[in-house]
Amino acid sequence: MGMKRATTFAAAAVAVVLAASACGPSDYKASDTAQPAGAAAPAAAAGPGNQPGGQLAVSNTEKAGPVLTDSAGLTLYRFDKDTAQPPKSNCEGDCAKTWPVVAAGDVTAAAGMDPSMLGEVVRGDGTKQLTVAGWPVYRFNKDAKPGDVNGQGVGGVWFAFGPDGKKAAKGAPAEAAPYEAPPAAASPAPGEAAPAEAAPGLSVAKDPKLGEHIVDGKGMTVYRFKKDTAWPMVSNCVGDCLNKWPVVPPVDKANAKGITEKNYRVMDRPDGKQQQTVDCWPIYTFSGDKKPGDTNGQGVGGTWYAVSPDGKLITVQ
Repeated sequence: MGMKRATTFAAAAVAVVLAASACGPSDYKASDTAQPAGAAAPAAAAGPGNQPGGQLAVSNTEKAGPVLTDSAGLTLYRFDKDTAQPPKSNCEGDCAKTWPVVAAGDVTAAAGMDPSMLGEVVRGDGTKQLTVAGWPVYRFNKDAKPGDVNGQGVGGVWFAFGPDGKKAAKGAPAEAAPYEAPPAAASPAPGEAAPAEAAPGLSVAKDPKLGEHIVDGKGMTVYRFKKDTAWPMVSNCVGDCLNKWPVVPPVDKANAKGITEKNYRVMDRPDGKQQQTVDCWPIYTFSGDKKPGDTNGQGVGGTWYAVSPDGKLITVQ
C-alpha cells in the first residue's frame, strides 16, 4: 500500500485505491449506493471533525485492545444502528455533531489490513462517508488526543473499529467476522455453502448461444444475480431464493482454468456460509439445470444471467 493521492485529483485517487483494493467498478453502476473508496468527497463533506481518514493505522489500547485510527491517531468508530449490507448511516443531525463522520476520499488501508474492506456510502445529504467492511466510519468529539477511546461502548451501540472491521475486542459483544478465514467444515445444507475443503476449480465452457461462460467443477453453468452488488460484495438471494439458486462454495483457485482471476474472492454471507465471487460478484448455479451444458437459468426473471470468464454478465438469449 502506502499510495496516496490528493483528493483534488479524483480520478487519480480512484485509480490508486481500486488498484490496491482489487474490487474495481468493472461492471458496477454509478447508481450503486456504495462505491469504491477513493472518489473525492464533495466539498460539503469536509469540515471540523469530518476530514478524510488519510493513512489508517492500528493502535493498541488498554481499554479496547487494537483499534483502527485515522492519520492523526484518532480512534474510528462504528454504530450498531447503521447497516453494513447494504451500507447505510443512521446517524444524522445532532448525532453527527457528537460523532463526526469520516469523509470518503483520501484514505489508505492500515498495514496488514485487507484494502478491499475500504469503501464509501452516500449519506442522506449527498455527501460521501468512508466505510470499513461496509460499516460507516465516525470519530467521537470527546476524543481529544491519539489513544483516546472514550466512545467505546457508549449507549451500548458505539464501538471502536478493530483492524478486521469488527468491533474492537475489549468491551464489545462478539459478532461474526466478515473477513475471517473459512470455518472448518461441515457438509453444506441444500442451497448453502460450507465446504470442508475448497471445491474443484471453475472452468470455461462454450455454448452455441452464450459463447464462453463459466461452469463449476461439475460442469454446471454458473450465474450472476443482477440484484446483487459487487461493491460492497452483497448477495440479495436469501431464503427460498437459495433453493433455486444454490451458491457456489469457495473453489480451488489453483485448479481454475480460463478464468480471469481478478477479484477472485470468497464472500462471507450473513448466514455465516461462504460463497465464491468472480470480479467481486457472487456466483450461483441453477436448480433447473440437470446436467452439464444446461443453461435453463439464462435470463430468468430478467435478473439471472450466465457469467463470462472475466466475471461480466452474458445477456444474450
